[in-house]
Amino acid sequence: MTPASRLFLPAALVVFTASGFAGLIYESIWSHYLKLFLGHAAYAQSLVLMIFMGGMALGAWGASRLSPRWRKLIVAYALIEAVIGLCALAFHSTFLIVTDFAFDRVFPALASPSAVHAVKWSLAAALILPQSVLLGMTFPLMTGGVLRVHPERSGYAIAMLYFTNSLGAALGVLASTFYFIPAVGLPGTLAAAGVLNLSVAVAAMLLPGRRDAVAAAPAAAAAAAAPVPQLRLLLVVACLTGMSSFMYEIGWIRMLALVLGSSTHAFELMLSAFILGIAFGGLWVRRRIDSAADTVRLLAWVQVAMGLAALATLPIYGSTFRAMEIALGVLARTESGYFAFNLVSQGLCLAIMFPAAFCAGMTLPLITASLLRCGAGERSIGQVYAVNTAGAIVGVLVAVHLGFTLLGLKGIIIAGAAIDLALGVALLRAARARPGARRLSMPVAAAAAALAVIGAGFLVQLDAHLMSSGVFRQGKLLAAGHGVHVQLHGKTATVSVTGDHESMSVRTNGKVDGSVRINGGTPLTDEITMTFAGALPLVLAPQARRVANIGFGTGMTTHVLLASPTIERVDTIEIEPAMVKAGELLRRVNWRALDDPRSRFHYEDAKTYFAAQQQRYDVIISEPSNPWVSGVASLFSAEFYRDVRRYLEPGGLFVQWVQLYETTPKLLATVVAALEENFSDYEFWLANDHDLLIIASHRGMVPSPDPRAFDNAGLRAELERFRIANVDDLALHRVGGRAALMPYFAAFGAPANSDYFPVLEMNAPLARFTNSYTPDLSALVRAPLPLLPLFDPRARQPDPVRITPGERDWLRRAGWALQANDIQQYLRSGSEKMLAGFNVELASDLLLLRTALFECTPRLPEDTLRHHLADLAGHVSIHLPRAAAVSFWDALGARCGSRLSASDRRWLELHRAVAAGDGAGMARSAEAILEADPRLEPRLFAHAIAAFMAGSILANRPGAAIGAFNKHRSRLAGAQDWQPIFRFLVGQVDRSATRIGRE
Repeated sequence: MTPASRLFLPAALVVFTASGFAGLIYESIWSHYLKLFLGHAAYAQSLVLMIFMGGMALGAWGASRLSPRWRKLIVAYALIEAVIGLCALAFHSTFLIVTDFAFDRVFPALASPSAVHAVKWSLAAALILPQSVLLGMTFPLMTGGVLRVHPERSGYAIAMLYFTNSLGAALGVLASTFYFIPAVGLPGTLAAAGVLNLSVAVAAMLLPGRRDAVAAAPAAAAAAAAPVPQLRLLLVVACLTGMSSFMYEIGWIRMLALVLGSSTHAFELMLSAFILGIAFGGLWVRRRIDSAADTVRLLAWVQVAMGLAALATLPIYGSTFRAMEIALGVLARTESGYFAFNLVSQGLCLAIMFPAAFCAGMTLPLITASLLRCGAGERSIGQVYAVNTAGAIVGVLVAVHLGFTLLGLKGIIIAGAAIDLALGVALLRAARARPGARRLSMPVAAAAAALAVIGAGFLVQLDAHLMSSGVFRQGKLLAAGHGVHVQLHGKTATVSVTGDHESMSVRTNGKVDGSVRINGGTPLTDEITMTFAGALPLVLAPQARRVANIGFGTGMTTHVLLASPTIERVDTIEIEPAMVKAGELLRRVNWRALDDPRSRFHYEDAKTYFAAQQQRYDVIISEPSNPWVSGVASLFSAEFYRDVRRYLEPGGLFVQWVQLYETTPKLLATVVAALEENFSDYEFWLANDHDLLIIASHRGMVPSPDPRAFDNAGLRAELERFRIANVDDLALHRVGGRAALMPYFAAFGAPANSDYFPVLEMNAPLARFTNSYTPDLSALVRAPLPLLPLFDPRARQPDPVRITPGERDWLRRAGWALQANDIQQYLRSGSEKMLAGFNVELASDLLLLRTALFECTPRLPEDTLRHHLADLAGHVSIHLPRAAAVSFWDALGARCGSRLSASDRRWLELHRAVAAGDGAGMARSAEAILEADPRLEPRLFAHAIAAFMAGSILANRPGAAIGAFNKHRSRLAGAQDWQPIFRFLVGQVDRSATRIGRE
């Protein structure tokens, strides 16, 4: 053997590791692309698995037929790697052309949903099948080329190639989701993989000893023509074990999603754990193949071990929930804690997947080596790989389309284990026929296998209580009194309805998607969100006739919409039928959605539904789950908004629900940027303190609330549960419009969330883990300066006198507005009875202000009164209509103003100018305060600078505003509570400067 030949195998292993790295990047990225086309991550993942494995099967089979005739296998391998790389570089543009053509031309021309499905899935398959076929050829060609150089180490070489390729694949999955996609998006990740394939092609051509791979071709061709004993048996084993392995994978992914969450990061961790097990199985068996006396017998015991390992995952599954509970109890909810969380998640994936996957990693090398020992030749390499991947396709189909609904999660795992155990027994029987084989092995294995399967079926039960807990969110299991009323394993998700004697919750893969009161008591915050999502568009557009609602949830939104007699039809678009079936348990709050003949259900993804139906709507409501859930972020993308607006009537409204919890202001800014690209106007409304509704108009402005909508008795009854009886009650929920808030979110500099640069999907899982929250809108609503009314020309300040009294635990602003009215009444009247209605701290402050400003008795130090005035502004100015606020500040200075110091009078003038919206007066008063006392403490200094900036912007002097901000930026950095206010003002500076420049 030449020195070059000795280096050939190590070099080939390095090359093949890189090839596997790129190959699984493709599988990961194709899932991202196809979920945009197919509409759901679960469908995309299953299709990619099927087509990826099917194409590889075809490629491997083709290689098995052709490789014995080819003299230069490594050259062929290099050329195929090069073509794969070129296809990757062209994929993004091809995908855009094909999918745009499908949505714009093909789907609208088709007559039935079945035809749409057939065409959609066929096109999706066609997009990735050619590359998959080529990828399937790489393993047989590389393996054949290596074996021609090292025929004496065939078992070792096959196992090591299998190990290195699988190891590269496991690393590629992780690199794709945790590095490449966040850094360069989907197109950039594909380009990186394509460049890597081209590099692999060049490296393969330069492998030392490559020319030695040519000589064995004639011998290989001759060997392939000879009859091979046990060929059919081993190929059947390869096929069926591929089927069982992917039944495990699909089942485990669903099981672990209930433990880790359904994020893209979690899915990739599961996939990498499965592949890692396969890789190390190949590594472990590498030295045992060539030394094994009977590889068929060894294979038999591996199959038995795999089946038993798979069954063992069922009784230990419950422990993963408790392990996650413990982990989340000790991990810090920080970015470094999230890294540790992913390590824990990977560990739990390995605990479930690794043992059986480890055995699965031994099967292909053992089957291939057994056939090579029987004289099958290098053709068998491709045959084994082909039938194994073909079996994997069947496994995916069985698990997704039959297993979840007919067998359940436990049934899928038991069925796969039964296949592997039966294969092990069959192989032991075949090995027993050989001279010297022990006779008792097969009966013992058969008895043990039967007992294991029966025992798992009757003795092991998956705990629905644990599976519904959503432990991955708060690190807590369901309380003992919180029962599981139903648990349905749908094709795309596991849907549960849980509850106690007070409330019921609908959960998707453990994550609560809506909760309601059972007995009709004090409503939950979810109920106001779902009610408000249906009611608000009816109040803004009472003439609406046709509505589409994306996502069923609890069914309350559709139920509320149908309270309007003017609605002719509500099309509810839900991708998972189990959601609607589970909703039947909530008939008390959703009976119209289930029973009203105007309610129609369509089990489809929204994008395909709209493209196929080509109908226009007066209102489209989107109620997706949180964007950290895999696939959901595409319902917050610029591309989705571009498509959905096409199906709105002119002047139609689009309603987007956005959760303010488990997200960050910057992530919300990516959604606003996507809306900005596609809608002429939009407004922000708070259903409650944690849920935002954005109302967008396709053409023109978002209309004002129509008081006549409250004449609808059905709608009025739904809203009065939440103390919304008139437009003033409704106005409490309005935050602001595009003019005021678009500059604020633009100031973050965040890119628009895009299907192809999915900043939201990649960053939302971290926001979920850290329990992030977006308090900015609430901060602006209660800012000491009434910025939203000042800069929103369509601001609708509610009149506290007309607000329906009563507690609103879900919306603090209502209490603030009622309190503002009580404060001004007390300060004017001095009623001790009213004073008793405030908390002790506020009551003492108001008592002091009353005596100082209305009774003129104590002469307070300057630094005392101005602090109280600033606090008072935060309690009153933003919560009163402008006229009432001006009157209030006038009254404060009218009686005792002459006794106040010059400094205190300047502060009173500032607060009065702010209440009046007098920009010039605000800037003048703030400037006088800053000149008179440049050493103000941080809070008051920030107040004065903010007032100066706001006044200067309103007076068309944005340069003065930004100049003051830049001059004092370092001093303002410590005023953390004021950061949203200054970001808002900087955004308004940019908007004002742009407007002035245009003029």
